[in-house]
Amino acid sequence: MDGNRQTRILATLGPATDSVEAIGKLLDAGANIFRLNMSHAPHDWTRTTTVNIREAAAQRDLVPGILMDLQGPAIRTGDLPEPVELHQGDQFDFTVDPAVQGERVVGVNYPNFLNDIEVGATILIDNGLIRMKVLNKTKSVAECEVDIGGTMGSRRHINLPGTKVGLPALTDKDRKDVALGLELEVDYMALSFVREAADVEELQALIKVGDHPTKVVAKIEDQHAVKRVRRIIKAADAIMVARGDLGVECPYEELPIIQRHIVRECLTVGKPVVVATHMLESMINEPHPTRAEVTDVANAVFEQADAIMLSGETSVGNFPTMCVEVMDRIARRMEQERGARFHREAKLTDQRQRLAKSAVRMADDLAADAIVMFTVSGRMARETAWMRPRHAKILALCADPRVAGALAMHRGLTPVIIENFCPDFPVLDAIATLKERGHLQVGQTVVVSSSTKAVQEIANSVQVHEVS
Repeated sequence: MDGNRQTRILATLGPATDSVEAIGKLLDAGANIFRLNMSHAPHDWTRTTTVNIREAAAQRDLVPGILMDLQGPAIRTGDLPEPVELHQGDQFDFTVDPAVQGERVVGVNYPNFLNDIEVGATILIDNGLIRMKVLNKTKSVAECEVDIGGTMGSRRHINLPGTKVGLPALTDKDRKDVALGLELEVDYMALSFVREAADVEELQALIKVGDHPTKVVAKIEDQHAVKRVRRIIKAADAIMVARGDLGVECPYEELPIIQRHIVRECLTVGKPVVVATHMLESMINEPHPTRAEVTDVANAVFEQADAIMLSGETSVGNFPTMCVEVMDRIARRMEQERGARFHREAKLTDQRQRLAKSAVRMADDLAADAIVMFTVSGRMARETAWMRPRHAKILALCADPRVAGALAMHRGLTPVIIENFCPDFPVLDAIATLKERGHLQVGQTVVVSSSTKAVQEIANSVQVHEVS
């Protein structure tokens, strides 16, 4: 369990970690949320793995979140008869006409490819391993010159930095995956290649057709999203700084600035934010992180991001449990430092938010061990997490497993399901229950934010208790 670690750890599941036993080890090491990458996940695997997550969690009385990461629209090359070695200065062409394909001309799966790109545009293949420039366009071919060579294979991923493409927000595959996610009642869906707020709203409209309150995570992956990030943050339930494609689409020296800007914007308005991709990449094959990776993880924790994510490290890597343990160690140590405190720039707009801030301020002043929240919808718990307690963990009591799962991404917040919970649940009973379940210990100081009956109305209150 994560104990008093505040930063949440999001682990991607795959062939290395999809069994009940392997998922249990990740939970024991400190994982809080599990990601199902629909770019590689068949539906049968997704169904089985979701069951396995819930079985492993139930064995430990934990409530991890489940995030379905939609593949999204992607531009890819077609098939080549055999791989082609490209060198600087070579000509290589792209086409949307299958009849034109040949040894030095590859097809593209996006029909408007030639309409969107301009002469002089940059084309990146395989996350920038190969770079080309468009020299000329004909009716059916983009003629390019190779700037950085490499081996061009079939079905390679294409990035067009700075080019606005007219791809749809959701593909037919995505829509089928969304239907599966709603059936399986996943807690979050991550939308890939978000370019504007309308993309987020399109997915939210699909989710509303079902009866499960799945949250939408907008992945920021290109320059267009960065320019519109405030509107995207406002529309989405959470944000992911997806540094894989983002690092290809934007100048790499800008990436730390963009990351910090997005985290700051999220903490200003109280939206959870995940920092993702390449955090412990070397540990796919090695048992220890590089020193640069340690610093990268520590930086995200210092910025007080809600969650940090593992991708291939846990889905296909050789040391998945060790990767979670490494993140846990780095986060615990870094959280002892002051942190960026971006949330101080937050503009509070209502009484609930001010009450949450009061509870956190009291917990900080008293050096309390925990803040106990009573929540029906999860809103008060989310706003308490937004205020970033310095040391106290947040224990959010609720009755609805759907509410509990959706709280798993928020920094410092542990959802606890109590079946007979109601808004005016007795405070001392709640503390006793949390002690029995191992969340609290005798002698600890607890700040309780709850609803109490005042005459004929329910009123919010903040109290201090010592666990006896």
